[in-house]
Amino acid sequence: MEKAQKERITLGVVAMVARPVLNAVLRRQWAGQEHLPKDRGFIVCPNHNTEIDPLVVGHYLYNSGHLPHFLAKASLFSIPVVGPILHWARQIPVERSSAGANRSLTAAREVMDAGGAVIVYPEGTLTRDPDLWPMRGRTGAARLALQTGAPVVPVAQWGANELFPRYAKRFHLFPRKTSKVLAGPPVDLSEFRGRPITKSVLEAATDKIMAAVTELLAGLRGEAAPAGRWDPAAHRQKATGRDFAAGDEAAARLAKDAE
Repeated sequence: MEKAQKERITLGVVAMVARPVLNAVLRRQWAGQEHLPKDRGFIVCPNHNTEIDPLVVGHYLYNSGHLPHFLAKASLFSIPVVGPILHWARQIPVERSSAGANRSLTAAREVMDAGGAVIVYPEGTLTRDPDLWPMRGRTGAARLALQTGAPVVPVAQWGANELFPRYAKRFHLFPRKTSKVLAGPPVDLSEFRGRPITKSVLEAATDKIMAAVTELLAGLRGEAAPAGRWDPAAHRQKATGRDFAAGDEAAARLAKDAE
C-alpha cells in the first residue's frame, strides 16, 4: 500500500472514531476556514491550553479538507498501538538531537510539499499563564517557516479547556461545552525572508506569530489580552511537565487547574 493511501485510510479511521465522540461532548463554533491555503502546504500555529486540543484542532482541519500532521514527541512513536498509528498517519516525530531535528524538518517539508498541513504548537507545551493566555513562544515554528517558505496560519481555540481543564484528572461533561476555533490570515513574515536565520530574527518572527494567535484568542474570549506574555522562566517554572508551579501566588492559581 502506498504511503499516501495508508495515511488517508489511517486518518479516516481515526476520524470515524473521534468525530462522533467530539460532536457528542462539544458544540462547534468554527470560523476562518477560508484562511487555510487550498493550493499549497502550510504551518498551523494554535494556542495550547488543554491536552485534548490537538483533537479539536485536528477535527477542525480534517473537516476543512486538510489532513492534519502534528509534530509529536518521538517517545510517543515507541508506544504499542499508538506508535504504529502515528507512523501510518504520517505524524512527525520530534527528537532533541541535531540529527533528529533535521529528520523532523525533512519530514515536515515532505508533508508540505504534498500540500499537507503541519501543526506546530509555538508555546511548546501547555501554557503556564494563570488565565490561559498564550505564553512566550519558542522559535521552532518560525524556524520551520523561514527555512521552508511555508505560510503560517495562526489558530485560536477556546472551550475544550472547559471540558478537560489543563492537567485535569477528569472530564467535565455537563453542561455541554462549546468548542470555538478561529483561523486568521497567514502571518506576514516577509520582512524576515532572505535574511540570515539568527536568534534575533527567530525571536522577532516568533513574536509576530504569538501576537497573531493572541489577538484571535482575545476575539474568541471577548476579553482584552494581557499587555505582556507570560514567561515561565521569570516565574521560576519548569519548561515542561505537570509539576511546574513556582512559589508565588500566580503559580498557586495554576496548580488549581489540576484539581
